[in-house]
Amino acid sequence: MQIESYARKSDGRVELDFCFSCQAIWFDAYESAALTPGAVMSLFEAIHKRKDVQPRPLADVCRCPTCRRALVITHDMQRTNRLTYYRCPEGHGRLTTFYQFLREKNFIRSLTRGEIEKLKAVAQQVRCASCGAPVNLERDAQCAHCRAPIAILDADAVTRALAELSAEDRRSRAPDPQAAIDALFAGQRSNRARGGERRAYDLQPAAPEWGGDVVDLVGEAIDFFMTA
Repeated sequence: MQIESYARKSDGRVELDFCFSCQAIWFDAYESAALTPGAVMSLFEAIHKRKDVQPRPLADVCRCPTCRRALVITHDMQRTNRLTYYRCPEGHGRLTTFYQFLREKNFIRSLTRGEIEKLKAVAQQVRCASCGAPVNLERDAQCAHCRAPIAILDADAVTRALAELSAEDRRSRAPDPQAAIDALFAGQRSNRARGGERRAYDLQPAAPEWGGDVVDLVGEAIDFFMTA
């Protein structure tokens, strides 16, 4: 585990434990709710930097770092998003994957049935944001491997988070996250995603190029937002 420090809402700092190889965060009790909007955006950026790392599967039995008791898989709701995490039965905290943290903070949302139908016109397969497995849009409405719904970056949530930040927390010229969503639904993707240089998010009409490619809806949308 690697410890990183983030700003706390009241004052002081929150010390979070990361396992970047398995793409998960350990939150002591109430630590996630204590993060400032700026801290949440910093976490968003840290997750983006490691999005290309193939995550190591979590152990069959994960243990609390405080009491060493086995963590209990827990299903929860945050607004309309379904969440899954591993909590300590003694209340010491919880282990949350990067994907589930982004859902908790409403940065990722499930696609509607209409959006899935629209996406079928430009892509055959998308990558599951939870486990990375390919999802066949013609056959499945969720990941056949982990049962996670097809998800995408939520532009409204990112916009709200940016609006809450002070000028010190974020650069003054913020890109429009909705542009990333519109581009993907239009069958466009980044120059970097096709193996080009990483300078600008060079959108090109790419529906014919996709073919059998597996499209990473969340990863490419975050790429657009972070590099625009």
